[in-house]
Amino acid sequence: MKDNKNIKFLNSIFKTCEMGVVGINDVIDKVKQEDFRGFLQEQKDEYNNIIKETREIFTSYGSEEKELNTMVKKMSEMMSEAKLAGKDDSMVAKMMMEGTNKGIIKINKALNEYDGTDKEIVALSQKLIKTLENNINGLKTYL
Repeated sequence: MKDNKNIKFLNSIFKTCEMGVVGINDVIDKVKQEDFRGFLQEQKDEYNNIIKETREIFTSYGSEEKELNTMVKKMSEMMSEAKLAGKDDSMVAKMMMEGTNKGIIKINKALNEYDGTDKEIVALSQKLIKTLENNINGLKTYL
């Protein structure tokens, strides 16, 4: 039972990062400012690093991550297209901030519900929260 809680929490971390990557992929080509595209690429790289760490922990449990379903990915793409048609970079920043805030809420809620038995998973969740908070601060520049 203890392992199930760990896997469930680890999946929350994984899916939050995966959604970050999907969201960035949906908007990065629409961004006009080169430095903003660079910032988004750095965010994406950080999410991918956390995904890699998450997969390593899954492996140690003899488990695998549950990826976002294709419908969620498609909905993200369609929403980005609709919201960003003809918009400037500040709209992209606003939309990314909203998504990042959702990620912060999701991970903090999952962390509060988690019993904390695996300190490595707790540390990874705290790394993700710090990353998300840093992303919010960075995005403010582009509003």
